[in-house]
Amino acid sequence: MASDRRIGERKQRETAFLIAVHVAALLPLAWLLLGLARGQLGFNPIREAILRTGRYALALLVISLACTPLYLLTRWRQARVVRKWAGLYGTFYVVLHLLAFAGWDYGFQLDLIWLDVREKQFIWAGLLALLILIPLAVTSTQGAMRRMGKRWKRLHRLVYVADLLAVLHFLLLVKADLRRPLVYAAIVGLLLVARIPFVSDMLKRKQGALPQSHREEQR
Repeated sequence: MASDRRIGERKQRETAFLIAVHVAALLPLAWLLLGLARGQLGFNPIREAILRTGRYALALLVISLACTPLYLLTRWRQARVVRKWAGLYGTFYVVLHLLAFAGWDYGFQLDLIWLDVREKQFIWAGLLALLILIPLAVTSTQGAMRRMGKRWKRLHRLVYVADLLAVLHFLLLVKADLRRPLVYAAIVGLLLVARIPFVSDMLKRKQGALPQSHREEQR
């Protein structure tokens, strides 16, 4: 009975944590919609919506990328939950970013969109990132993992390319103050270094060297 109670309590905690992850990921969208409804997005709400959805997307993609090193260091199991949903919501905001640009700004007028796309390299970087992220999101289920086997891991390594393209999109977009995109570039660069086999092995050994009591506190 005590064991069943502990399992039930753990499942409740996991459910509560998952709800918190969803709420946290959707709060920026709620804030954006509230600002739009109140007319608080400035003199150009379309541009502000495009910029904000892009920033939300990049932040979530970076958070997703950071979860594996975090897990290697702490063995905090919920890092895997955050990694999955941050990646999915990051893709969701990328789609909103594109819809705000192509739909709200250009009214899906393909001829006008093509004229803009031809002249602006940052759009190409963003589109390529989205084209990579969509199949990753579609195959993020347990069923897809089972069906694809080893191919699943190879496919999902493309997330590194998508993140680099997202940062490149930001860098090419910004014309004056490059500090924020350069910070993102530095963070993504460090997180990719953490994926190098000997670096990830070091992180695993460091976690293994922690006292058991400390590791339990991290869970």
